[in-house]
Amino acid sequence: MLAVEGVSVAFGGVRALDQASFEVAGGQVCGVIGPNGAGKTTLFDVVSGLRRPSEGRVSVAGRDLTGVSPLRRARAGVRRTFQRTQVFGRLTVAENVLAALDWHGGGGGLAADLVAWPARRRLERERGERVAEVLELCGLTPLRDAYAAALPVGQRRLVELARALADRPRLLLLDEPTSGLDASQTARLGAVVKALDTTVLLVEHDMGFVMDTCDRIVVLDLGKVIATGTPGEIRQDPVVRSAYLG
Repeated sequence: MLAVEGVSVAFGGVRALDQASFEVAGGQVCGVIGPNGAGKTTLFDVVSGLRRPSEGRVSVAGRDLTGVSPLRRARAGVRRTFQRTQVFGRLTVAENVLAALDWHGGGGGLAADLVAWPARRRLERERGERVAEVLELCGLTPLRDAYAAALPVGQRRLVELARALADRPRLLLLDEPTSGLDASQTARLGAVVKALDTTVLLVEHDMGFVMDTCDRIVVLDLGKVIATGTPGEIRQDPVVRSAYLG
């Protein structure tokens, strides 16, 4: 589903990524770990289209997206959350999630708004059902009518996750998803991620969460991929233990 091939990014004389290569199979949860400055966020920026690599390519489902804008990647099924939560504070939780579906259009335009065409009513019903489904999955149903700005950071992070899931992404990028979550929210997040029928790439510093949640792990150090493997293989890798796990 995701292929990162020989990707390099340089900032002046510093190579934030240096010929990074790895693949993620469809339906896998893949974690990206490494010390601060390893290039993890730069990698996410490249995959999501916020930064173009100086070398290499990124493909999703066999399609080369290296020069494709973030908007077009999103419409190709790539979704991302960020380290700093980004929610629509003046909208309710349910409205935040619904906003992720609006780009498909309303079905019939202004005329449908005025006469309430059956197609428009059906579309609104289907979207409402999808919003309810995602809110339940993320444990947000009791908060559906709360304004996002009034929520603590942990709940805002779950709102951002729900919004990213609403449109059934093919590839979901989660940047430090447990930041700000308490133990119960982290456990729910892990259960949600493992239950998803989609491919997930996540950056996370909580090693317990990574080891329990991920099918595969990629280890970055100084912009280079120094190891890939299952959680068990990564735990035992002497290079990884020396560079990161200790």
